[in-house]
Amino acid sequence: MFIKWLSFIFLFCFSLTSFANNNENVTAKYFQFIQNNPELLKIFIGKMPKGGDLHIHLLGATYAENLINYGKNDGFCVRAKNSTLFYSKKCLTNYLLSNVAKGGKLYDKLIDDWSLKNFVPTSHESPHDHFFTAFFKFIPILNKHGGDILAELVTRARDEKVSYLELMVLPDFDIVLSLDKKIPWNNDFNIMRANLLKNDIKKIETKIYKQTLMDEKIAENKMGCFLDHHKNNCQVTVRYQYQSMRDISPKLTFAQLLVGFELATCYPDKFVGINIAGPEDNLLALRNYKLQMQMIAFLHVLYPKVKISLHAGELRLGLVPPEALRFHINEALNIAHANRIGHGVDIAYEKNALQILQQMENKHILVEINLTSNAKILEIKGKSHPFMLYLSHKVPLALSTDDDGVLRTDMNHEFLQAALTYHLSYLELKKLIRNSLTYSFLPGLSLWKNSARSMPVSSCSPDELKSGKLSQQCHAFLKKSKKAQLQWELEKQFFQFESEIAK
Repeated sequence: MFIKWLSFIFLFCFSLTSFANNNENVTAKYFQFIQNNPELLKIFIGKMPKGGDLHIHLLGATYAENLINYGKNDGFCVRAKNSTLFYSKKCLTNYLLSNVAKGGKLYDKLIDDWSLKNFVPTSHESPHDHFFTAFFKFIPILNKHGGDILAELVTRARDEKVSYLELMVLPDFDIVLSLDKKIPWNNDFNIMRANLLKNDIKKIETKIYKQTLMDEKIAENKMGCFLDHHKNNCQVTVRYQYQSMRDISPKLTFAQLLVGFELATCYPDKFVGINIAGPEDNLLALRNYKLQMQMIAFLHVLYPKVKISLHAGELRLGLVPPEALRFHINEALNIAHANRIGHGVDIAYEKNALQILQQMENKHILVEINLTSNAKILEIKGKSHPFMLYLSHKVPLALSTDDDGVLRTDMNHEFLQAALTYHLSYLELKKLIRNSLTYSFLPGLSLWKNSARSMPVSSCSPDELKSGKLSQQCHAFLKKSKKAQLQWELEKQFFQFESEIAK
């Protein structure tokens, strides 16, 4: 009787696993059947769970139309010539943002100037320059409407079946600028850090954290749901990377980096890592690149638990001299100890590129791939993009949006572009999606013992994940890890999605 009972359990588990695998196989075959049909692919990808967006800037992710709506009652005046915002008691009625928001030529001009919509390159302005100058035109709205923008991004993520956002934020730039005259530059990083800690850095951190909580509360009230409480009924988990700028003075870059490392150490419930951004080809960014990597290395020793993701290799031949293409990714990895790399477009130009690719595979350094961003800003796309180079060398990859609003894209479009351009299979897309949570900076152990083979940890069996009926051991493991919880939720979403496709 006991042997018969064991046989029944074995057959039941085998049939359950086979059913799940069959659904995956059916989904993969259907995906292959529609692979050359963009419209059917759009529908398929729109329903597909997508995990996380690991490379997304809060400042650039909101659409210009929404920015205008958020700021229309704040008393802004529009400078028509360059579409910048300012305050003036003498502002002519036609140039008040409240009136511009009603529509017309100036409204259309703001949309075009605050994004890459309708942009046509000229001898005076490249898409690269148009993109990076757009932010300065609308940034005053961000300072007042962080909660509104957060609600927009979370709602869009939920609609697109994205369950995790790792937002890059720059909430204190004006405050840090105020330190410029107070703190003299010193090549001794220990002295710089000590001086900054004496001059309101801790107050800045506390203010940023409180503002973050306030923005989340505003977003929750606007959406009518809760973000990452015991029951996250917004269906999207949000964490933040503190973003410092690379195209400013070394003194201010160091101050921002210190704020970021301190924030991630003092408030790990919200801030999970640091980043450095800005045009990598900027004169100051090029001149100070190695110094900036050394700053991060210094702070990494003092704050070893803080995760690091760095924009590196967001360059192309012709944008900078050839020698600037040969070391940025290498130094981000081997000086600054980056856990992830954003963009990595110039990898083939790096000195010892093959060794770096091998290192990234061996050390599991994920590259955040931004296809639309690289195509529009750098004009790198298709076979010119290193996507397949990374994939062929087994470097972990995840798709991300970068700046949804300015670029006029979304996560669905990024997956559509990857599928159409590189003829990826469903299982390859699924791996990219799983990577987005596996390599996130969420706290806790990963669900996967071997992520490449989708082999779960010993506490959780494959059958448990597919059936949703967890053992006490697996339940206890998930309870201790926010990362594993979201990974498990993703597996449930895949199971449901594939079941519907296989009907």
